[in-house]
Amino acid sequence: MSLFKRLFTIGKAEANAVVDKLEDPIKMTEQGIRDMKKDLESSLKALAEVKALEISSRNEISKETERAKDYERKAILLLQKAESGQITTEEADRLASIALQKKTESETHIQRASKEQLVFSQNVSKIETNVKALRSKISSWENELKALKARVKVASATKNLNKQISAIDSSNTISLLERMKEKVEQEEALAEAYGDIAGEAKSIDDEIDNAIGDTSNTKASDSLAALKAKMAANNKVD
Repeated sequence: MSLFKRLFTIGKAEANAVVDKLEDPIKMTEQGIRDMKKDLESSLKALAEVKALEISSRNEISKETERAKDYERKAILLLQKAESGQITTEEADRLASIALQKKTESETHIQRASKEQLVFSQNVSKIETNVKALRSKISSWENELKALKARVKVASATKNLNKQISAIDSSNTISLLERMKEKVEQEEALAEAYGDIAGEAKSIDDEIDNAIGDTSNTKASDSLAALKAKMAANNKVD
């Protein structure tokens, strides 16, 4: 195996290992986020319910406080009516005593509701703390999940790239190129050989022509000699 292919095979194996290692944490993180969101939903529901109880206790305290004040005010009015002679003292005392009993009952309700409100308020604080912690964890895990998914994308892209590069040799592309190169070199050598043969044939023809000489010059010389002989014959006739 060539060093080139070996290096990319190692890179591909490492990328695959990274992807395999990241897939489970992503699923676990997603499940963890879903679970915490369910817990958050339950906590918010409990928070709303406890807050409603706290509000009810607070409203009850306010109502019973007003009621106690009202019964006290009524007891005073009854005593004042007795003093003014509008009702008898016995009747005023009887009704005022009942009003004061009602006031005491209201004060008892106030004490009970105050204790309940304190408990509800403490529960609200605890649940709100849990809600804040859950929201913080969910936000942190969601950011971690984004980072993990980004790492998976990078690892997957690296894996695909290495797979493509390593497939170059396995698909015989390099050997095909080598064979094409050899074929081209053979064709070039054959062309050069034919050129040498053609050059050799031309050289032989040149040697033959040189040995025979320039026939055009010989013909010219023969024509000149004939012309001179013709002129000499004409002179003799004259």
